[in-house]
Amino acid sequence: MSESIIADFVAQFDSSVATRAEPAKGRVLLSNKRLVLAVNSNDRLTIPLNSITDVAVGHVPDEIQGFFESTVSVAFDLNGRRHKAVVEAADSTIQKFATVLFKTVLNGTRMSVKHPARVGGRVTDESFVDCQLFLRPQSVRFKTEAELVEIELATVTKFSQSNREINGGEQPVLELQHMPSGEAMVTMAAMNTPRKMTILGRYLRLEYTELMNELKNVEISADEKELLTAIYSGGGQEGVSLAGIVDLDPSNVTMVLNRLEEKELVIDTASGTRLTPKGQIVVNRHLEEVNV
Repeated sequence: MSESIIADFVAQFDSSVATRAEPAKGRVLLSNKRLVLAVNSNDRLTIPLNSITDVAVGHVPDEIQGFFESTVSVAFDLNGRRHKAVVEAADSTIQKFATVLFKTVLNGTRMSVKHPARVGGRVTDESFVDCQLFLRPQSVRFKTEAELVEIELATVTKFSQSNREINGGEQPVLELQHMPSGEAMVTMAAMNTPRKMTILGRYLRLEYTELMNELKNVEISADEKELLTAIYSGGGQEGVSLAGIVDLDPSNVTMVLNRLEEKELVIDTASGTRLTPKGQIVVNRHLEEVNV
């Protein structure tokens, strides 16, 4: 392999290409061009990244993690046929590998973005412009010549996909409904490669599901919602008193802030109190309820 290695670890794997009866143990190597599953120099499967059609991550429930490990499944085309390979390793290893694989396949993809396509209920006159796609932790970036559009997944309230006529041809379009500043907004991203749109959809659902799962058992009181919304609106910044914004005694503000910090919904920074991604989701949900 002449290109540099991005990931190199030992795992169990199997594929529909292999003739062996059981999964094998060997090295998993990832470069910016290919994924290689190698048992030895004579037994290896090379998967070009441009042949990958889907990536799925399977997390193992906590109660059975001692018996089974996590997996990344890769669907790919080889010699005109669809195949599948599965890599199995410890949960932390699989999470890192999945993130690197998604980024390697998708980062730098050329596409087009329309931002914003809608603000509130108003359709804008923006057009689709060329951009490049980049994945960031819990966010997605669209880099155009004029600007960098970054959408934090914590601000997203809905994903949807459709096909639209763009630049003389039909393309799959991802619509992201989000609330970056308290007002509903829609951004549209289009690709001329359905294969990569499928993989991008997988990545966004995976990241968003993880955020939502972290909130599954978190209960939020009315006072906590009020304080979160105040922080979202600019309270909590250096020099701004939250006690002067919300209808709570200063001592109660401190108590509520401590509870929010314990629930990992806010964090103290050098410039003041800020929402975490989980806190952002809670605020967006609350604002949606209020605006219904």
